[in-house]
Amino acid sequence: MIITWDEYFMGLAHLSALRSKDPNTQVGACIVDTENKVVSIGYNGMPRGCSDQEFPWEREGETLNTKYPYVVHAELNAILNSPRSVEGCILYVSLFPCNECAKAIIQSGIRKIIYESDKYDGTEGNLASKKMLQEAGIELVQLPYEVKVSLETLK
Repeated sequence: MIITWDEYFMGLAHLSALRSKDPNTQVGACIVDTENKVVSIGYNGMPRGCSDQEFPWEREGETLNTKYPYVVHAELNAILNSPRSVEGCILYVSLFPCNECAKAIIQSGIRKIIYESDKYDGTEGNLASKKMLQEAGIELVQLPYEVKVSLETLK
């Protein structure tokens, strides 16, 4: 069986997501250039130098006791960790980007986003993200199927 480029790169995004210590939502991203070469990958996690054990992973509670003010999303990690410009590249991401990541994606020059899940579709943040990305002319493509990569499939 031969997999498509979309399956391959989304699989890399999922593989990267397995590095995330987030017990609820593991997200991965893979940035690819026009020649189908991987430029960068990322996953949601704490910033460099901030211990995964010292910062909270909770979803609810007082803001400073949750993960939200601390975690760097997969898309931003992939952009920030890239060894070169990502202008003109394609972003593969397992979860549709939030409005904050959308700003970084637009500013970085990424031209296309291929995503899998859109579980926050219709929320204010999701609507803001889509509005900005569409206004910036970034092509949005949702895969019509889910690419499965897990520790079980790797064994």
